[in-house]
Amino acid sequence: MAKCKTDCMERPLSLAFEKLGRVVGRHPCVFLLLALYVATALGAGFIFLQEREANDIEDQFTPVNGPAKLERAIVVENFPQSEEFSQLRLSSEGTYASLIITGLQRENILSEAAFNDIIELDRQVKSMTTGNAFENLCAKTKGRCMSNAILDIISYNATKIVSSNITYPMNNDMFLGITIGGVELNPDSSELTSAKAVRLLYFLDEKKTRENLHWLDGFLKLLSNSTEQKTVHVSYFTSISRQNELETNSDSIIPLFSVTYVLAITISILSCLRLDCVRTKVWVAAFGVVSAGMAVLASFGLLLFCGMPFAMTVETAPFLILGVGVDDMFIMISCWQKTEVHKAVELRLAETYKEAGVSITITTLTDVLAFYIGLMTPFRSVQSFCMYTSTALLFCYIFNITFFGACLALNGRREKGNRHWLTCMKVPEATGDGGGCCVGGAYDKNTHKEFEMPMDSFFKNYYGPFLTRVWVKALVCLVYAGYLAVSIYGCFQMQEGLDVKNLAADGSYVGSYYDKEDEFFSAFGPNVMLVIKNEDFQYWNPTARKSLDLCLEKFQNLTVADSGISTFSWLSEYMQYGQNAGFNLDNETQFKSHLTAFLTQSVFGQDINFTNNQIHASRMFIQTVNIRTAIDEKNMLNAFRETAEKCGKLQTPVDLIVYHPAFVYFDQFAVIVSNTIQNIVVATCAMLVISLLLIPNPLCSLWVTFAIASVIVGVAGFMALWDVSLDAVSMIILVICIGFSVDFSAHISYAFVSSEKSSANEKAMDAINKLGYPIIQGAVSTIAGVVVLAAAKSYIFRTFFKIMFLVILFGAVHGIIFIPVFLTFLGTCSKNKKNLPELSDTSERRVIAVVIQNVWCANPDCP
Repeated sequence: MAKCKTDCMERPLSLAFEKLGRVVGRHPCVFLLLALYVATALGAGFIFLQEREANDIEDQFTPVNGPAKLERAIVVENFPQSEEFSQLRLSSEGTYASLIITGLQRENILSEAAFNDIIELDRQVKSMTTGNAFENLCAKTKGRCMSNAILDIISYNATKIVSSNITYPMNNDMFLGITIGGVELNPDSSELTSAKAVRLLYFLDEKKTRENLHWLDGFLKLLSNSTEQKTVHVSYFTSISRQNELETNSDSIIPLFSVTYVLAITISILSCLRLDCVRTKVWVAAFGVVSAGMAVLASFGLLLFCGMPFAMTVETAPFLILGVGVDDMFIMISCWQKTEVHKAVELRLAETYKEAGVSITITTLTDVLAFYIGLMTPFRSVQSFCMYTSTALLFCYIFNITFFGACLALNGRREKGNRHWLTCMKVPEATGDGGGCCVGGAYDKNTHKEFEMPMDSFFKNYYGPFLTRVWVKALVCLVYAGYLAVSIYGCFQMQEGLDVKNLAADGSYVGSYYDKEDEFFSAFGPNVMLVIKNEDFQYWNPTARKSLDLCLEKFQNLTVADSGISTFSWLSEYMQYGQNAGFNLDNETQFKSHLTAFLTQSVFGQDINFTNNQIHASRMFIQTVNIRTAIDEKNMLNAFRETAEKCGKLQTPVDLIVYHPAFVYFDQFAVIVSNTIQNIVVATCAMLVISLLLIPNPLCSLWVTFAIASVIVGVAGFMALWDVSLDAVSMIILVICIGFSVDFSAHISYAFVSSEKSSANEKAMDAINKLGYPIIQGAVSTIAGVVVLAAAKSYIFRTFFKIMFLVILFGAVHGIIFIPVFLTFLGTCSKNKKNLPELSDTSERRVIAVVIQNVWCANPDCP
């Protein structure tokens, strides 16, 4: 039954490709020019590249429908931005510039000399003009620009820093946790004795967007050009810095693509090079790389015409496509070399298409399927990458069977005339393999085919017999056990989430600022907003207030909350206000009648949505502590949301949400693992179905699934040990991993099953003989496509290289070492002889094997 399915699927395709090969072989110039025209016409879509670029960090690298985005909408709706600025109550990060100032020798910053420099820096920033002075752009409270608490405490007088008794983290109702870092306190009190860092913040009015951009650019120029201060070191940052750095990273990758292109052409030529000046495939190999480049041009241009956003992650796609695209070229060249040299060119190409066509079709389908499954992710950067890459792979396939096929036919005509590869002059025919620059066109007189490549002989005569020895098998099993143990250990060390500082280039001022922030200001985390969104909540009811107090106590008791800093609550202050004034606030009428007066004279006016004598929503704040790593951020987010859910289940439910602008980025922790697992499971199941259709033995199909799981575990484990986190970037490659791992394992398994050899060892050697060199060719070409990304100064591009390298390395190792050995342990994993067609001439028996990605099809004419 399995064989019937395979034959029913392959035979019509093989016949169709055979006919297509004849047509391309007869009219190569038509197909070559048509492909060039299509690529050029669609490539015109690149004129829309600039307007299609989608590099907004929040839009591209956070979940599309993340809970924090919905929570932010509730906050914005109920608490619109007031004219009176409050950093605590911002629904976004705000528009700001920031300085972190430390001592040159990491000494105590609370000195007169250091503060003389700090005050001078503050003066330079505030006096800077870029068309508008800071005084005209700053965010204001009560008509005055927001100032920095530490400078207010000393009244801008450096001499007072030594004599002032500053308590920490609260000093006269001012929170200094984000202003002073690396502190040491008097053991008998909470007074500061020393500190390592001071942070100054300069917030701007968000309504003045254009003017703010000019001022922030001026700030960056001022700080980047300023000389080092006498006593302090300065790190700087603005609210536009991450975005600027991300866009700068995009430009840095362009030169690397040209290097990759040259490298791909070089490796392809060397891989297909022969000493025979006629049979060498120099031009064919070069045009195979050109074909992959045309696929990038046409596919990207088409999607740009269609308005598809072009995310930063897409810039890594050409490197992958260039590596993958030449793999199909190797398949076609290999099958061409196994055709008889005296046949007409159209007949040779027809045979090539018949043998390689199904292979590269299945290759394309499996890889495109893996990428389309990636569209299920909630990250736009992943969706954009998967759409561009899958479309490019489809164009790679189209151009391989048109443009590259035409090049192969034209090269065949040159070989038919026994002409030199460079000069196209006719040369004398060589009598043996090789021949030099003056003679060529040698072939095997017995088979009438080109001579076997040296690497094919190596796998046939040396590697295959070596791998099937008993002691080598035992060693392979031992090595595999070690590989699996290290991989599983690495999986438990994996970090989650994309650290926003990694979006900046190496050596950037952004990275320096974040490092200082992590070192000195991680003792305190976000001040989390608790929003009671139930407009029916009865704040005046003692039972309801008791329930709310119990809820707040649950939050305050969390390990990530600062028990030393009480909840910033308008309600507790209002109740104290009512008690002092003698009001009965347990009465709804009195509660609401005095509320407006309280809000007018207090700092809580922005914390209640009180309109039409109805409290629609209100909010309170809880300070968090010790949020130092991505794991801490994840645990804090989960703890707050779980506690909010528990509050909704109290006897008197308190329906609330938790929110902070940083939660928009923390949301990735909630979906990254589950979504990655979902994509992997779906893709693995799809590949299992495909392998069951292609491999006429269910047990060996399960081996394919095992190989997929093994490669995924290895990649995940080793990427964690290589300092790569599970984020939107690495998620892409883990999905790709499935496509590549099935490429190697499915084909080697099918070749093993299809072999007519009698013993398991002989079957394994036969499979290795047919597939060993193509696997190496495909692996090397794909790695060559991405290797230059290792030199990139961006975390995103280096991550792409690291994981892609692991995928190809482990996939190839499974294909030519682990799987062949493991298959020899299953003598039953073979094709039933009675299912084989009875042919009178066994030399013409065709064992159809399907090539997936990096390997080519196996039959006696195309080993």
